[in-house]
Amino acid sequence: MLPLSKVEQLSRRHLRYNVIVNLADGGFFGLALGFASFGTILPLFVASMTDSATLIGLVPAIHAAGWLLPQLFTAAHTSRLRRYKKTVLLNTIHERLPFLGFAIVALILPAIGVQAGLILTFLLLTWQGLGGGFTANAWTSMISKIIPSDYRGTFFGMQAAVANLFISGAAVGAGYLLDWYEAPLNFVYCFLIATLFFTISWFALALTREPTDYDKVIEEKPSPFWHGTLSILGGNPNFRWFLAARFLSQFATMGFSFYIVYALRRFNADAVVLGYLTATLTITQTAANVGMGWLGDRIGHRAMLILGAASAMLSSLLAWFAQSLAWFFPIFILAALANVSIWTNGMTMATTFSGEKERPFYIGLAQTLTAPATIIAPLIGGWVADTGGFSYTFGLSAVLSAAMTAMFIFLVKDPHKIPMTDHRP
Repeated sequence: MLPLSKVEQLSRRHLRYNVIVNLADGGFFGLALGFASFGTILPLFVASMTDSATLIGLVPAIHAAGWLLPQLFTAAHTSRLRRYKKTVLLNTIHERLPFLGFAIVALILPAIGVQAGLILTFLLLTWQGLGGGFTANAWTSMISKIIPSDYRGTFFGMQAAVANLFISGAAVGAGYLLDWYEAPLNFVYCFLIATLFFTISWFALALTREPTDYDKVIEEKPSPFWHGTLSILGGNPNFRWFLAARFLSQFATMGFSFYIVYALRRFNADAVVLGYLTATLTITQTAANVGMGWLGDRIGHRAMLILGAASAMLSSLLAWFAQSLAWFFPIFILAALANVSIWTNGMTMATTFSGEKERPFYIGLAQTLTAPATIIAPLIGGWVADTGGFSYTFGLSAVLSAAMTAMFIFLVKDPHKIPMTDHRP
């Protein structure tokens, strides 16, 4: 066993402390998201200003695309940093401050009107999404540095579980707030509470102890980030099929964005029920993140992707034929399984297609090349819903989920069973 470097020694010395403060960061971040969820609260805020399913569906899409798109482009800069914390703290302000902007928009909405309100809301959504995207690489690199590799998976699972549990409780509280107060004041309170918890989360993150890596070798003239990416895509057909299935997953799950609005309009769900549905989604995702990650390590992440694709198909089918609000609890449970599979197991599998040298580029490609689909898919889903009704969107999602399931079964292979080759010059 090689001796530990100075950075590794310091990271292990401060491990317990860093785990505590970063779990606190994740917990308060989860509390904030529960009061301003991209899956419920923000779509409902937009729905209070417009009937357009296309605009409503863009809410989670802008967040996802903003988070995914910059990651390949920031990889080269991030790799040259000796210390990530300052970059993380500065960039993450841009994914937190927009929630104060949402509160201000909701407060002045009666004065400015819905058209101006929608424009400002989508500008803030874009700012927030890109803020998360420019933070992601540096944050992941910082966590990978301060949490040793033999504890890293456990930490990520614990943080995701803590965040989702807090999201669940906060979502129920947000449901009561929306029920107790008239719009748009109810949204003002939700967004202000979210801003408070995001601020506490930032201070917890700022307590992180990150050693400076003075031994890191930094190239004076690094190669452009796109060097070798075409050879990776051209030389690894299994990875190409994986990317194709990952791209298709956004279209297969495009109906998920409209579940809340459909339950509200078709079955007259009140805000409290919507809060419990959100809690069902997040509690299931909490358990699934731990369970499906553990199973993926043992029986293969491809198997979990097949399970997630089948869950997406069943969720869409149930939504298509739903007869009452009770149907939406299994609909949300299945959607949660699909979400965890696509993002958690999908990203884990993306790290297994190559050795250490190429891995950052495989991860960047898997993230950034998926970003366009996160915008295109809800536009198509919203257009179908606006022209034909929500049931047509759910039906189309079910068909595309079946295609995604077939792709993972017949075309995507387990990377561990295929010899790795180096495709970069």
